[in-house]
Amino acid sequence: MSFPAYRDRWLRDERVVPVMQGRRIVIVGPLPPPAGGMANQTRQLAELLGREGADVEVLQVNAPYQPAWLGSIKGVRALARLIPYLVRLFVAARRAEIFHVMANSGLAWHLFAAPAIWIAHWFRVPVVVNYRGGLAGEFLARSANLVRFTMRRADVLAVPSGFLQKVFSEHGMGSCVVSNIVDLERFAPSADSETRPGRVHVVIARNLEPIYDVATGVRAFALFARAHPEATLSIAGTGPARASLETQVQDAGLQERVRFTGRLDRDQMAALYRSSDIVLNPTLVDNMPNSVLEAMASGVPVVSTDVGGVPYIVTHDKTALLVPAGDAERMAAALSRLADSADLRESIRAAALTEVRRYSWPNVRAELLSVYARCLGLQGGRLTAS
Repeated sequence: MSFPAYRDRWLRDERVVPVMQGRRIVIVGPLPPPAGGMANQTRQLAELLGREGADVEVLQVNAPYQPAWLGSIKGVRALARLIPYLVRLFVAARRAEIFHVMANSGLAWHLFAAPAIWIAHWFRVPVVVNYRGGLAGEFLARSANLVRFTMRRADVLAVPSGFLQKVFSEHGMGSCVVSNIVDLERFAPSADSETRPGRVHVVIARNLEPIYDVATGVRAFALFARAHPEATLSIAGTGPARASLETQVQDAGLQERVRFTGRLDRDQMAALYRSSDIVLNPTLVDNMPNSVLEAMASGVPVVSTDVGGVPYIVTHDKTALLVPAGDAERMAAALSRLADSADLRESIRAAALTEVRRYSWPNVRAELLSVYARCLGLQGGRLTAS
């Protein structure tokens, strides 16, 4: 039976209540800091499954170096993290019912995801590979044979969007969609959502790395600010591009209007979204950006590039405004459209708030538990109380 048919049968059968009580789940993935999308999803998933009564262990792939000075020695630090990680994998596999592996592209796949899959397979533990890398297309173009070889030892490949589902299908690997989770209690609209005339607070919430192209976002804001002299920009994130971005801001004479917040925790990010009027996502590569979903849940209109999986989660002119990557002029024009039209802002805000409900835990829970049930081979595809 295909996964969609299996899932639909699972969801239609309301006679049995799915539970996770006592299930021993090992989640393999990164944790904050830094607070990237995958790290946040790993932490959130562990918390939510724990509330369901599952016995959850997070096997952290970015654990601090022990001792800390090993992290400063190039060539040694990879082994310093990898060896204790492998030991923890072997220990965890002896007690787990399911391995849930948060996988990414490049070296992260080879060093962390692949060993977890092989070790779980060795101990006959079902494996859900939850692949989230925005660079999956480029990675699979180079390494599809190796990935396919390892994926034959996994039970389910779950991806967060139709975009990644399409990418993997082009390389002969089937997958199912298990969406990202948005905390709709934490990320919720401000009581005062109306933009005051002339005042526009724009937020960019991405790590400061070249693939997220915050530099083009700054250029777009500089163009937009010429016609909106009270507009301000907050850039929330950390990364190697910060120094060059600060120089760019100074050269544009925007020091008084652009703020670098640094790393923010979840509650601080939620407060920042509520204080904003528009969220700008200028990235060159993306899959299912949490920053876009969190902005939608916070009632903030989004301007985003139309790359990767973004068009799979928002619709241009309905739930967001989409522009080509690297085009500062088009970004600035989209910012102006939103800033200058209260009707457009409210229309996009309302549609986005409706759309983002599909990423709430009750909805994603149903998708995820059907995957777990399938892995465990439970009768009727249900996780049931004994």
